[in-house]
Amino acid sequence: MEDKKAKNIFQRFYGEKIFWPATSLIVLLLFNFIMTPEFLSVTMKDGHLFGNTIDILNRAAPLILISIGMTLVIATQGIDISVGSIIAISAALSATVIVAGGSVPLAILTGIVSGILCGVWNGVLVSYIGVQPMVGTLILYIVGRGIAQLITGGQILTFTNKDFIFIGTGYILLPVAIFIALIVAFIMYLLIRRTALGLFIESIGVNSNSSKFAGIQSKKVVFALYVICGMLAGIAGIILCSNIKSADANNVGLWLELDAILATVIGGTSMSGGRFYLGGTVVGALFIQTLTTTIYSLGVAPEITLVVKAIVVIVVCIIQSPEFRKMLNIKKTPKVNLKEKEVIKA
Repeated sequence: MEDKKAKNIFQRFYGEKIFWPATSLIVLLLFNFIMTPEFLSVTMKDGHLFGNTIDILNRAAPLILISIGMTLVIATQGIDISVGSIIAISAALSATVIVAGGSVPLAILTGIVSGILCGVWNGVLVSYIGVQPMVGTLILYIVGRGIAQLITGGQILTFTNKDFIFIGTGYILLPVAIFIALIVAFIMYLLIRRTALGLFIESIGVNSNSSKFAGIQSKKVVFALYVICGMLAGIAGIILCSNIKSADANNVGLWLELDAILATVIGGTSMSGGRFYLGGTVVGALFIQTLTTTIYSLGVAPEITLVVKAIVVIVVCIIQSPEFRKMLNIKKTPKVNLKEKEVIKA
């Protein structure tokens, strides 16, 4: 009874959709704690916090950024599978500026602008030309890494600029990447929940034709969302590039778009569009990164890592499904008192 009451309080505070991903994340952390008691320990060294949980937050920062962008796009019945390639382009351009002796602000601006331009490309194809989102973003998904390889000349660009490297590896008590993700997430929350944009997104996701009759300029809204998604991917590319101190067009951001889609779905946003949950997406991204860290820490063979990851994600999605939970609620036949039954017949 007390567990049910605690669950109801949690659901009223955080919402039904975020309850299950948050619970799954907590269970996963407890599993790690049982397997490795020092997993949740955090220590202070040289004025910085260190620990597995800090590493998870740090590595989850780029995933959180692109997952937020993915959530906004999926909420309008769209999708963007090109974010991994956008990350590669952003990383390649930022590294090229640094290697050429350019300033750090110029490298950051170049990476963000490249993401915005990629978002403009996807937005024009999907919203104005009418190409299906999967097909429209598939073009950049295929071509994007080729563009990144052309920028880097097919080489892995390395650099030693300490100021730029500080973005991905620096600490201000916590890793700088965590602060970047928090700031961007907070700005997106204000933009979505404190303006009419969030209502427009949900309206378009539920019924795009009806939203047009309501006076919503759906094409402009969808276009803007793809631009935002591209921009967030550009920022993620800068973080990843500075973290590994190089630009690897072949591998940076590889398969990260799939993790972003999973984080969005686990967070409670439906692929059919409509209502979306940024908080749930952040929790979903943390769950995906924690799961990845757990798999590596357990020493799972690389060839079956993706299989284990897929199985766990499937289980979480099934548990989260309202239809599955309804199936578990077995309806009990109420007991009828025989004496009462006789009275009723009389």
